[in-house]
Amino acid sequence: MTRILLLGGTSEASALARLLARAGVAAQFSYAGRTAAPVAQPLPTRIGGFGGPEGLARHLRDGGFSHLIDATHPFAAQISANAVVAAAMAGVPLLVLQRPEWRAGAGDDWCHVRDIEQAAQALPRQRANVFLAIGKQNLAAFAGLPHRFLLRLVDEPAALPLPDAQVVVARGPFTAQGDTRLMRDRAVTHLVAKNAGGIGAAAKLEAARSLGVRVIMIDRPAMPARQVVDSPELAMAWLHQLAPRGV
Repeated sequence: MTRILLLGGTSEASALARLLARAGVAAQFSYAGRTAAPVAQPLPTRIGGFGGPEGLARHLRDGGFSHLIDATHPFAAQISANAVVAAAMAGVPLLVLQRPEWRAGAGDDWCHVRDIEQAAQALPRQRANVFLAIGKQNLAAFAGLPHRFLLRLVDEPAALPLPDAQVVVARGPFTAQGDTRLMRDRAVTHLVAKNAGGIGAAAKLEAARSLGVRVIMIDRPAMPARQVVDSPELAMAWLHQLAPRGV
C-alpha cells in the first residue's frame, strides 16, 4: 500500500499536498513547527521534530509509510540530512522536491558567500541600511555590526539580538513592485538573502536589481547525493513510476 510522509514547509510542499489529496493518496504532512500559524493542509498534519534520523526512521516504520518526500526549505539542512539516513534505515525510497537555485542576471550585483558568518563579514564596515531577508534563526551573527536592519518575518519576534532593526510581519508571495517600494522607502543599500530559489521570494531580487542594491547571496549547504525533482508534478510522476497501481 502506498503511504507518503511529506516533509513540508514550502509552497512546493503545499502544492504537492493538494495533488496527493486530489488523487486520494494516503499521506501525512509534517511541519517542523518553526512558525506559529502554519498554512493549513488538505492532508493529516503533524507538527514538530522526530528526534533525529532514528526517530524519523521509527516514524516511517511505525506509520507504515512506503515513500518519503523531502519538500523542506533548501536551507533546512539538518532535517534533509536526517531524511537521507532515515530513509535508508527504514528501507523506503526518498525523493527531494526542491525549487531551482536563483542565478544572477544582467544588472545584478551579487556577492556569493558560503554561510551566515561570511555574509556578515561581506557587509561594509561603515553604517549601511541592510535588508536582512534570512528569517529569524541566524540573526545573532549580525549583532555586532553598525547597520540599520530591515527584517521581514512571518511571525512577530519575541526579542531580537539586533539593537537597530525594523520588523515587517508579512507572508509571501511578494511582488517586485511592493518590494521595490519597501526597499526604496527604507533606503536599503544591501540585501542579504539565502539562495532559496522559487518565484514567491524572488521579488526582492528584482527590486534590488532595479534599485542598484548590492546582494549578499548565501549559497545552499552541501548535501548528500539524493534524487531531486523541481516540481510537484514530477514528484507525482515519481510516485506513479514506483507504485503504478497505488497512486
